[in-house]
Amino acid sequence: MGSLEPEVMIEYLVNGSGILLRRDAIRAGADDNALKRAVDSSFLVRMRQGVYVLAAVWESSDALERHRLLLEGVRMLYGDDVAASHISACVEQGGPTWGLDLSRVHLTHLWGKGERSVGKVVHHRGACIVGDVTRDGHGWITSPARSALDTACLVSQESGVAVVDWYLQTGLATLYDLLQTHARMVDWPGSLGLHRVLALVDGKAESVGETRVRLMCRAHGLPAPTPQFEVRHPSGRLAGRVDFAWPELGLLLEFDGMVKYHRYRRAGETIEQMVIREKQREDLLRELTGWTVIRITWADLAHPEATVARILRAMKLAA
Repeated sequence: MGSLEPEVMIEYLVNGSGILLRRDAIRAGADDNALKRAVDSSFLVRMRQGVYVLAAVWESSDALERHRLLLEGVRMLYGDDVAASHISACVEQGGPTWGLDLSRVHLTHLWGKGERSVGKVVHHRGACIVGDVTRDGHGWITSPARSALDTACLVSQESGVAVVDWYLQTGLATLYDLLQTHARMVDWPGSLGLHRVLALVDGKAESVGETRVRLMCRAHGLPAPTPQFEVRHPSGRLAGRVDFAWPELGLLLEFDGMVKYHRYRRAGETIEQMVIREKQREDLLRELTGWTVIRITWADLAHPEATVARILRAMKLAA
């Protein structure tokens, strides 16, 4: 059967995601030569030893989708001996990916031992207790609190705060969950800075950008803003909620990111219509409060000193 055209056999062996394990191909009657021909003919892509995916699927996938494809493949390969963990668990649970290295997937071996890390797969051997793992559609995965802190151990402080903020804001983890989990991780590799990350989170940011704005303000000594500030009509009806406010200074700050536009975009509404509606909302907030409104973007966050100077100027003008 190994002499057949590889595509003829393989198209019936891949799973719904387009993934094929070498062991399943061999079990079905193919051989390594058939798999090699499939790779050479650009029908398959070898993601790692023993794990393949349809080339058409791989080529049409972005970095996040490729991470998930590789993760699904290695979880199929190792079965219930491992749990998706760290950055990979964060990805699977829907967390933010800003500042995360998606080029490698992460597994934690549930029995405390496993293979050495090779290439695109990082094998962790950290202890897991009851409550540290749960199951999803592909097998074991670390719990939200464990995933958040494991991820924060591997990334910058700013990225770590953004990840933990997201878990708190979505309700997937509570501060109590995080503190309890952290208490067991104090001596783990990479965990030294976790206490600082936990001291900086507030769980109110609705995007990575909002977390970064708050951290930028703190790092440059600006007064702490009030997050998710509500502006109301004289009747008490809610007129809008802004990302940050300094009520004592009469200043409102909105972070403009594409995530926000997509989140609040109405059915059938174009981006242009959404922008116009947002401008009308800003005018209403300014009219109701008499305060200054300043907007910053992702591009502004790349130049924190200039952005902070701009906020300070707005504060002086508003005062």
